[in-house]
Amino acid sequence: MSAGGGRTAATLSRGRTRGAGGADGGRVTVISGIGVVAPTGIGVAEHWAATLRGTCGLAPITAFDTADLPIHVAGQVTGFDAERLVPDRLRVQTDRWTWMALAAAEMALADARLDPAAEDDPFALGVLTSSASGGNEFGQREIQALYAQGPQDVTAYQSIAWFYAASTGQLSIRHGIKGPCGVVMSDGAGGIDVVAQARRLIRRGAEAVLAGGAEAPLSPYAITCHGTREMSGGHDPRTAYRPFARSASGAVPGEGGAILVVEERERALRRGAPTIYAELAGTASTHDAHRPAGPPPDHRQLARAMRLAIERAGLTPQDVDVVFADGAGDPARDALEAAAINDVFAHAVGAIPVTVPKTMTGRLGSGAAALDLAWAALALHHDTIPPSVNLDADGGYGLDLVSEPREHAALRHALVVARGSGGFNAAAVLRTVRHDVG
Repeated sequence: MSAGGGRTAATLSRGRTRGAGGADGGRVTVISGIGVVAPTGIGVAEHWAATLRGTCGLAPITAFDTADLPIHVAGQVTGFDAERLVPDRLRVQTDRWTWMALAAAEMALADARLDPAAEDDPFALGVLTSSASGGNEFGQREIQALYAQGPQDVTAYQSIAWFYAASTGQLSIRHGIKGPCGVVMSDGAGGIDVVAQARRLIRRGAEAVLAGGAEAPLSPYAITCHGTREMSGGHDPRTAYRPFARSASGAVPGEGGAILVVEERERALRRGAPTIYAELAGTASTHDAHRPAGPPPDHRQLARAMRLAIERAGLTPQDVDVVFADGAGDPARDALEAAAINDVFAHAVGAIPVTVPKTMTGRLGSGAAALDLAWAALALHHDTIPPSVNLDADGGYGLDLVSEPREHAALRHALVVARGSGGFNAAAVLRTVRHDVG
């Protein structure tokens, strides 16, 4: 923990606390590397520094004319040099969403000091990514070519660049990873669902998994495909996205995400991983089973996912120190999430800190929960709760919304909550670990 954090390596290094590894025991799964490409920065250091400053990455969309579109503000990644970060031969084959995943994965592997090419057993490593929309920008360009010039002008790479499994496939090929690989499609809940699957794979014998997601949904085609029912039409980045406020008018989209190195703890310690950020202590997923669009009639399934994740971590709600909320920015969905939080944490209504750092980035689709997990792991690592920005906490939900960084917070456990369009709910509990292991 950082100085003054109030907790030491006793929480979990080579020993265990109650429930470590989950209520059913087994191989312990940790996060040993983080790669970020987001409106808050490229790389962990830049991203975390911007987070603590409360730097908002929302801005008017500049890549194309939004005059005839219902969305005008988004979280946009600046300074992303694809020519430097992605090899030429991969850039022509892939969309921007895969470029970001490739770059984030390189950063995560470097952060973990894990070189797949040096592994004795390539079957012991895996890749899992989440996907919400695929390669929209690439697809739009090729569709335009098809209708303007004809099929002879459509690149052969169209068949793979838009594909929702493109990032997983390109990552496994680039790094020679031959173990379990796959893709999960549960929209904004996908980042938690993939680390849950990574945890299951590690318990079954895998050693490490690249897990996470990135999104690049900022093109006219992407916005049209995704629909705008729950999106904000605001023009002012300071007010367009305000979760848990009476003035909430919807969410804003964003691009980017995070890739994590999820690894078996003893292996990470044995090979001398520089940092173990957090233990993935428990996960859960539920579904509203209501209808494809629109909010469910109640918060029961979201609360159930939260409770199950906490129980599977061997904990009770009293053990949770901070909640990373989904923060839809839509009044109906915000009310449901607030009800779920108040239901689960009835012992501490208004006392448990709730943060929505994605107010700095917008909602990143399949990259949203992956980035929230990165935020939560960094929060535990630095013993600091990251802030939400642009809040207007007038919603009357009774939540302790964090609007400034809270240092020396004595964090032990963080709950990350995520929802995806169509009724997906997911939750994950991260447990603090020793600050340095290398």
